[in-house]
Amino acid sequence: METLTHDAAARRLRTGLLFALASATSFGLSGPLARGLMNAGWSAAAVVAVRVLLAGVVLLPLAWPHLRDNRKLLRDNAKLIVAYGLVAVAGTQLAYFNAVARMEVGTALLIEFAAPIAVVGWLWVRHRQRPGAATVAGAILGITGLMLVLDVVSGVSTDPVGIVWALGSMVGAATYFVLSDQGSDLPGTVLAAGGLLIGGVVLLAAGTIGIVPLRATTNPVVFDDFTTPWWLPILLIGIVTAAISYVTGIAATRRLGSRLASFVALTEVLAALVFAWLLLGEAPGPIQLLGGALILLGVIAVRLGEPAVTTLGDPESPTAEPQLDRS
Repeated sequence: METLTHDAAARRLRTGLLFALASATSFGLSGPLARGLMNAGWSAAAVVAVRVLLAGVVLLPLAWPHLRDNRKLLRDNAKLIVAYGLVAVAGTQLAYFNAVARMEVGTALLIEFAAPIAVVGWLWVRHRQRPGAATVAGAILGITGLMLVLDVVSGVSTDPVGIVWALGSMVGAATYFVLSDQGSDLPGTVLAAGGLLIGGVVLLAAGTIGIVPLRATTNPVVFDDFTTPWWLPILLIGIVTAAISYVTGIAATRRLGSRLASFVALTEVLAALVFAWLLLGEAPGPIQLLGGALILLGVIAVRLGEPAVTTLGDPESPTAEPQLDRS
């Protein structure tokens, strides 16, 4: 029995890491695709709104069978779905766009990707899950690596209002991981579809009242070595970088826990660098590659600091959750 439990735990870890890497990789593609669309005349808010609404529509048929004969599931988790859509989806994007309007993009991204530190802090304060030495070391390595990857180690002047918005995006990103770890009876497709649709509607409403500009064109999208019609990046950014990434991200968090999943998600920066090199011709330098290595070492350190799994349910069940030894 002990061997079976160990095998189940190892299998959950492997599938969780695969889901987390798939989520981070697909999320990383969104930036270069969005850059191409914005260079073609799209506003950032319009790209995000179309992205999340398209993803929500794509996931709706997958979510509907879980709700067709079980409306109570939706009622019981309504607050979670709304919070996910408002904070983890719409709130994070709105805060990030307002931040980059006032400060360097790299600096804003660095602040947002400090979310794993916020997750560790939240688990410590709210659930008394004090981080061990390995987790702290992993956090330091991860953030140091991000500073090198984003090349913001030199002095950069920042707008205080921009910093506040960037901190808001960090809180939103941390909330994404914490909320994804909740609602064990709620299938990930339902949480993702509901949250994306709510987030998209909120972004459209924000654009309607003038909080963010909404502008779209049908101009061809030009990348480094090729040109595509506008609808191809839209389909990719909605289906691959949102529908797939959110579902795999939720699946990863429910297998790994919010802390480890949030640190593995730092590999999104590496994926974004690779896709930026392939699509935009922006090759990473030696310092950025060193930073990437530090991020990976940080993820390994956090994994070593994770509490042991004592019992497990069926990893493929939407209700299965790891029972962790928090001592």
